[in-house]
Amino acid sequence: MSGRVPVELSKAYRLMNHGPTVIVTSHHGGRSNIMSAAWSMPLDFDPPKVAVVIDKSTFTRGLIEGSGEFVLNIPSREQARLTVDVGNESGAELDKFAAHGIAVAAGSMVRAPLVEGCLGWLECRLIPEPHIQQAYDLFLGEVVAAWADPAVFDDGHWKMEEGGKRSIHYVAGGHFFEIGESFDVDAPRDPAGSS
Repeated sequence: MSGRVPVELSKAYRLMNHGPTVIVTSHHGGRSNIMSAAWSMPLDFDPPKVAVVIDKSTFTRGLIEGSGEFVLNIPSREQARLTVDVGNESGAELDKFAAHGIAVAAGSMVRAPLVEGCLGWLECRLIPEPHIQQAYDLFLGEVVAAWADPAVFDDGHWKMEEGGKRSIHYVAGGHFFEIGESFDVDAPRDPAGSS
């Protein structure tokens, strides 16, 4: 797996803590699919869990329900056009990987592919919650493997260097924001002196 290093599962939530848009990949019954999702988030530390909204009408949803697995891929600005395109096409009618020439790598714990060129990857096993999935289109997953591009994520922390790759955040109509510069705040003050 070139360009990828493992991320400690206890720190996997940090890949998504800042709310990036993700590309969801799935595989079941000999078919793979790829779609975008703007609504996803980390849920827990140990074991690490994530949530992602996947509409009833998507081809991806059936693949995830069938396999019980998926991958959340974290794209960069260079993949914004791809993110929009795969979010607006149906995998039921088209092999999006072939149509867009998307390079992938095999997951280590799941059959869903990892999209090359992303900043981070979370391999997930579905946590079955049919009432939540039906009522809210919300899918929960336990992260069973996590990976990051070492140029942007190292030792459990994002490296947001000027001119470096950054995650993207979808607004609407093809409009994105790119994550900004990081900064630190001093340690918290003594709560006895505050109101």
